[in-house]
Amino acid sequence: MRGNDAVAGSLFSYVDLEKRARPDHPLRVIRGLVNSALADLSTAFDALYSPFGRESIPPERLLRALLLQAFYSIRSERQLVERIEFDLLFRWFVGLGVDDPVWDATTFTKNRDRLLQGDVASEFMRALLAQPKVKVLLSSEHFSVDGTLLEAWASTKSFRPKDGSGPPPDAGRNGEQNFHGQKRSNETHASTTDPDARLYRKGRGKEAKLAFMGHALMENRNGLIVGAVATRASGHAERLAARHLIEPHTDRSQKVTLAGDKGFDTQEFVAELREINVTPHVAQHTNGRRSAIDGRTTRHAGYAISLRIRKRIEEAFGWAKTVAGMRKARHRGLPKVDWQFTLAMAAYNLVRLPKLLVATA
Repeated sequence: MRGNDAVAGSLFSYVDLEKRARPDHPLRVIRGLVNSALADLSTAFDALYSPFGRESIPPERLLRALLLQAFYSIRSERQLVERIEFDLLFRWFVGLGVDDPVWDATTFTKNRDRLLQGDVASEFMRALLAQPKVKVLLSSEHFSVDGTLLEAWASTKSFRPKDGSGPPPDAGRNGEQNFHGQKRSNETHASTTDPDARLYRKGRGKEAKLAFMGHALMENRNGLIVGAVATRASGHAERLAARHLIEPHTDRSQKVTLAGDKGFDTQEFVAELREINVTPHVAQHTNGRRSAIDGRTTRHAGYAISLRIRKRIEEAFGWAKTVAGMRKARHRGLPKVDWQFTLAMAAYNLVRLPKLLVATA
């Protein structure tokens, strides 16, 4: 009898994962929001996957797993798959039963690459923000924009002449390569590891690193991110990305405001915003120059409010780098970095939404 009982125990599971997740757990609210957004993306998922060939990992489960990676600061996809194997809460959130087999890391990575072929991350953010109970939290008139440096997954040692000329850098003390006396620029050099990365420094006296730039558009009512994109690092990237991110919100007769730091205070950028019916609430840059923002803008009380609120966008960047693993990119190539950054911004919204929804209930 004992032998039969052991066999029966191996065939049937009495663990109800739905009951194992406590009723007040934040992931319950997040999972409901994620499921609603994923339901709107079913058509896009169908276009990415062929009905023939081997059975693939459902894209909905892939995306839920990647969100868990951001929420819980899991460093690699191999560690993520292992965590899903043994953590009942993770299985419940992803949609696996307690006895369902978990994919191996290689299969997970190959299927994740299929998601990268589509604009899934930005579409997921759009579907998330379009839900009625989330949409009421958003401002449609007042926004802030900013950019942050994302370190590329490539060493400066890989930054070599594009034409292949010149000997490799001399080996210095302790085997480190010595670049002193060499003139390197993005025009003449490129990384052999990640050609999309650019050598860039944040300011004078700062170390130059191979990097990308992440840009985010925040609505000013609750500080939620409503647009995100990653670009190659350059001195003009922030202003170009800001124009790209704000344009979808200018399709109305009512003016909108856009706040930003001193880097956006240029005659050309301010003029471009006014042409598309956007009031520039950017900080004045008066150090040795004349600001493009004059009394027509600064005299309004809303200008000071925008300058104060715009700093909240740094909270999203800080969370993405310290929690979601964006301090250094996990992928190579601009499309993959853009996908990772956009999903991290969507994850930031999901982390904040449970409390916001309770406060407005």
